[in-house]
Parts: sequence; structure tokens; C-alpha cells
Amino acid sequence: MTTFDFNRNLIEMRSNMHRFAMSLTYDHDAALDLVQDTYLKALTYKDKFVDYTNLKAWVFTIMKNTFINNYRRSQKENTLMDPTNDLYYLNQPHDKGFISPESSYSEAEISKAIDSLEDEFRIPFKMHIEGYKYKEISEKLDLKIGTVKSRIFFTRQKLMLTLKDYGENR
Repeated sequence: MTTFDFNRNLIEMRSNMHRFAMSLTYDHDAALDLVQDTYLKALTYKDKFVDYTNLKAWVFTIMKNTFINNYRRSQKENTLMDPTNDLYYLNQPHDKGFISPESSYSEAEISKAIDSLEDEFRIPFKMHIEGYKYKEISEKLDLKIGTVKSRIFFTRQKLMLTLKDYGENR
């Protein structure tokens, strides 16, 4: 197939490419970008196309693979990797931002519920939400790490029971 024939056939399948791109992305602008990326790759790698084979299938495979690679790349960019053993970074608040009257009220209610707990549960839990790691808590309180983890777990369970109706009343 000559370069002219290749380019002409590629241009003629534009509407089919756009429909296929829409079926993958469900977004007009993203579909146009995908079609453009596919054109670029098809023209760049036209020497890889084998004459007398299905050009449409070859181009659609390029489009599908480009979509999949873009999707995977976007998922990796949105994934927060936490290298710590205790998932310390995942437990940190990212940004408190503006505190509305409703949220400050809820913070007060939650603090009141935490303060009402027995010392053996309240102290490790408060240390945990302040950012201490399980190991640090166990060393400071002279407890086994398993005890610290279970107390924090049970404290969460107690707080969920205590505050279960709170979300419905707001």
C-alpha cells in the first residue's frame, strides 16, 4: 500500500474512529484527543502495518491500547502510595480548610465522645489521631503493639456506636 493510499484510508475512517473513541471514553473532548493520538501513532508506525491486512482493525487496536495505557497512567497518578508499615500517611488529614459552623459542631461532638472514653482506650486513640505510630504509642505507654492496635480498633468501634445517629441528625 502506498503512503497516499494509507493516509487516504486513514482519513476515511475518521467517523468510525470517533464513534469507537466515544464508546471508550464517553466524553467528546477525550474522544477527540484519543482519535488524534491514534492518528499520530498510526502515522508514526505505518511501517509496522502489513500490506493486505485489515487497516481498520490495526488502527482500532492502536486506539484501544492507547486508551488502556492512558487509563492506567491516570490511575497511577491518582494513587497515593504509603511506604510506612502503619499506613501513617493515609491517616493524616490533607487539608482542614475552612471550618463551617456545622463541621466545628461535629468536631466538638466527636471530641466530647472521645473524652468520655476510659483512659486505657482514650489515651492510645488520641495519640494515634495526633499522628503517633503504633510502635511509638506502644513504647510510650509500655504496652505490646498488638494491645495498642486492638485498643484503637475497639475505640473506633465504640465511637461508631456512640455517634451512629449523629450523621442522621444533621
